[in-house]
Amino acid sequence: MRDQASGRSDVVVMKFGGTSVEDATAIARTVGIVAGRRAKGLRPFVVVSAMAKVTDSLLAAAGAAGQSDRAGALAISARLRGRHLEAAAKLVDAAATNVPLSNALHAEFDALDDLLRGIAAVGELTPRTTDLVVSFGERLSSRIVAAAFTHAGLNATHVDARTCIITDDSFGKAVPLEDAIEQAMERIALPMLDAGQLPVMGGFIGATATGVTTTLGRGGSDFSAALAGGALRSGAIEIWTDVDGIMTTDPRICPDALRVKTISFEEAAELAYFGAKVLHPATILPAVQQNIPVWVLNSRNPANEGTRITAVAPPCKSPFKCIAVKKRLTIVDIVASRMLMSHGYLKAVFDVFDKHRVVIDMVSTSEVSISVTVDTSDRLPAIAADLRQIADVKFESNKALICMVGEDIRGHNGIAGEVFTAVGHVNVRMISQGASEINMSFMIEEEDVEEAVRALHRAFFSGPDPAIFDVGAQSVQTVDVPAGAALPVA
Repeated sequence: MRDQASGRSDVVVMKFGGTSVEDATAIARTVGIVAGRRAKGLRPFVVVSAMAKVTDSLLAAAGAAGQSDRAGALAISARLRGRHLEAAAKLVDAAATNVPLSNALHAEFDALDDLLRGIAAVGELTPRTTDLVVSFGERLSSRIVAAAFTHAGLNATHVDARTCIITDDSFGKAVPLEDAIEQAMERIALPMLDAGQLPVMGGFIGATATGVTTTLGRGGSDFSAALAGGALRSGAIEIWTDVDGIMTTDPRICPDALRVKTISFEEAAELAYFGAKVLHPATILPAVQQNIPVWVLNSRNPANEGTRITAVAPPCKSPFKCIAVKKRLTIVDIVASRMLMSHGYLKAVFDVFDKHRVVIDMVSTSEVSISVTVDTSDRLPAIAADLRQIADVKFESNKALICMVGEDIRGHNGIAGEVFTAVGHVNVRMISQGASEINMSFMIEEEDVEEAVRALHRAFFSGPDPAIFDVGAQSVQTVDVPAGAALPVA
């Protein structure tokens, strides 16, 4: 548990997602939000994602270069250069002030172009090189945001994340080295805060101890913010996105979805793992370790109080807080009647999935079979080839997992009966209640997802508790929410 006496309660780590820095208008809103925090006497440490869709474009450029399509890769880079320079010109309009920023952006793009030419020349794209290419998104956005803050009189200082977020060399999804990160933050960022400066750092990216660029995986900007918050022992971590907080379910499926005012770390972690995309799954852990509250807020509606994630959330009338959905899953049935109860058989099965670095979402066993669910398809042929050395294997694709999350299901008699009565018209393929006792999950056909979610939402959220849910949150139905996600993407 965090020692409150040693914490810095006036330091707030503020992470702004891609839609919060997607253009000059969005960045100007972000400037206003941060200025408001400064006006309250807080000391912000800002973490920003790449501009919306930029990471996808950089991956496309890397892919084109890897196929020796030099012209295609450079064309993508040219479009990105124009977009970033346009935003910078609108935000920092004084010619003399804009020259250093413009020069810095051109230097970054020149380096990107040189890198793409090199990849195209050899016609090979490695995970290490991919990390370097996609790192430019956050490197560029953080420079623009820092300059916009300074232009607005906020005394901002750009921080290269690669000097602070130290990781191993697992390219594509690097593992942070938290002791090294804490030392770097105390050496680099803390003196800035103590001097009244406003540090601005790109999320998602880091570097090895020898300075090789890495990334934390898609969605890793949230993780960067949590790591910074933990290292600085901040008073709060704010995740600024484009919705009013965590919702009871996907507003595109249920237009009457409600905003959850308060949720526990444990509940939020379950939701993050089971497909709720408003938070990166790893975001929760550093906050839990330091007992730092996390807020999910809307940069397009900063007056809304959002959702607060804390160690302990108050109980509510409904046994559930949220309904999460994870789509595009495959059930793998593994049948070996003579081997199932043999010593080491289960280990042999799971070793296959570990070998191919595939995460299993749900497990069910019977006398003669093991069924597991996975969210990958490209590695299934190789997995099947290995499994068939010890068992018969078959697949069922186009499945979806529905996860009902809430701390109040502990000790709630008859809860399973209530859930499956609500979806009695839907064929359920697998059922699991988590060891944590705060989630109940089951597998259904993808085509039944919307009907099942609406039925469950009617059953458990038709009479919401105003202390826990915001009954005025229906307006969020207009937000563009990715299909299959329970919560909108930050």
